[in-house]
Amino acid sequence: MSNAFTANEEGPGDIAALAKGGRTNFFGFLLRLAARLPFLFIAGRIYGADVLGRFAYATIIVEFAAQLATLGLKRGLAQQLAKTSRPHVHVVWDGMLVGWLVSILAAGILMLWPILLFPNSEVNGFDWMLPMTVFAWTGSDIALAGLAYRGNIGATVTARSLIEPWTISIAAFAFSFYSLRDGLILSYALSAIAALIASIVPLMREYGRPRGWAPEPVRLFSMMKRNLPLAGADAIEWGSRRLDIAILGLFFSPAIVGIYYVAQQVASLPQKLKTSFDPILGPVITQNLAENNKAAVAKQVRQVGFWIIAAQIGIALALGIPGEAVMGLVGPRFVGGTGALGVLLAAEAIAATAVVSEAALIYIAAKRNLAISVAMIVGQTILSVILIYMIRAAHPVADLKDDAIAAAGPAIALMLMLGAASIAKARLLRRLLGHRVSGWRWPLVPAAAAGMAVGALATWFPEWMELMLGVPLILAAYGAVIWYRGFGEEDRLLFSLKPGAEPQPA
Repeated sequence: MSNAFTANEEGPGDIAALAKGGRTNFFGFLLRLAARLPFLFIAGRIYGADVLGRFAYATIIVEFAAQLATLGLKRGLAQQLAKTSRPHVHVVWDGMLVGWLVSILAAGILMLWPILLFPNSEVNGFDWMLPMTVFAWTGSDIALAGLAYRGNIGATVTARSLIEPWTISIAAFAFSFYSLRDGLILSYALSAIAALIASIVPLMREYGRPRGWAPEPVRLFSMMKRNLPLAGADAIEWGSRRLDIAILGLFFSPAIVGIYYVAQQVASLPQKLKTSFDPILGPVITQNLAENNKAAVAKQVRQVGFWIIAAQIGIALALGIPGEAVMGLVGPRFVGGTGALGVLLAAEAIAATAVVSEAALIYIAAKRNLAISVAMIVGQTILSVILIYMIRAAHPVADLKDDAIAAAGPAIALMLMLGAASIAKARLLRRLLGHRVSGWRWPLVPAAAAGMAVGALATWFPEWMELMLGVPLILAAYGAVIWYRGFGEEDRLLFSLKPGAEPQPA
């Protein structure tokens, strides 16, 4: 990869590398979309909103524990590998061991206090299996980070966009014949194991066996200490997308949590576009920072930011305008989550600038980035509770725990706080780099208007036509305008199939 970087350019080779990685993972995003929707359909139609809500709350706690256990190594491993003279396979296995050691603590806490997973229901059946999946998710994340440093993005696509989602979808259907109580839990555990295997096998092929490696407690402790700010930023960024579910689990019934969970899962699909650039964006940024090439870093953040904003707005229009039809696929009861879906889709588009800026801030201003993230999540928590009570006061209902309108409060709080974080992080990064970092471009406005106009017409179609015909037409109208009005030569690299494609100099 080093040939792609030169200190005296603003990174055209870097943009080509980013485009290649993003192109590979965009394909993975489409695969994940194709696999995630069947799972939501099966979970909603067969298991029902109550079982799905109980499952949703428990799994976000497990995944939060796994996020903490990685200690920021999903992004921090690239920095460790870029600065070391040790064999890379030893560094990777240091990271794996650190992650699994913390996983013992995390899984132990959840097994000792299962009320953290199931605050509104009793523990039964195979519920005890859930904390054990922390080991699988942690190991998979760190292994895929090691592979990404070597440019192997395909392993991430295979493990997380193909094997994991299709395993949980197929298993959820199969286990429904065994138990509607335990089926989702068993399918989740099986998908975690499958993702770990699909991550470890290519890791062994890429790096080989860790010959001569032996754990060194002092070195491992030092790695843990260095990654704490990054681990905190990762945990907060991840937690901000799950905090709303946690709050809903405390204020509302499992059925409301299940309905909101479906809206969140659909809305978070565009967010995977950002994470699809993480494996390649981290190494590119760290290399240019090592060469003090701040102009290149700003250009990379600006370029990827535009790609993500453009994609997220298009997907938000395509999924949000026919929102009732999308939610209705999962079941008639889930249509009540359409409002939350629209707010969450808008939140993901607003958050694009923050999450891309953070990709550079974690390396050059980790503590200040963490402070902004902490302020955001604290504000989100307080604002969520305030909005729930305000909506309940303005729109009183007989059963407060089944109030679907008040349940949109956490989504609104998330959108507002993500907007504030985007502004704060972009301004901080611009000041540190001395160059513009925002990916916003004005052609996005007419492109969105075109998509909305077509979407308004599509809402007159029957529901099945609104999905089958309306969604592609919205994307086509939006895409046509953004392609001809907003994309330059470097932007089109994202869609170029030529292996050595380089942009032409202006």
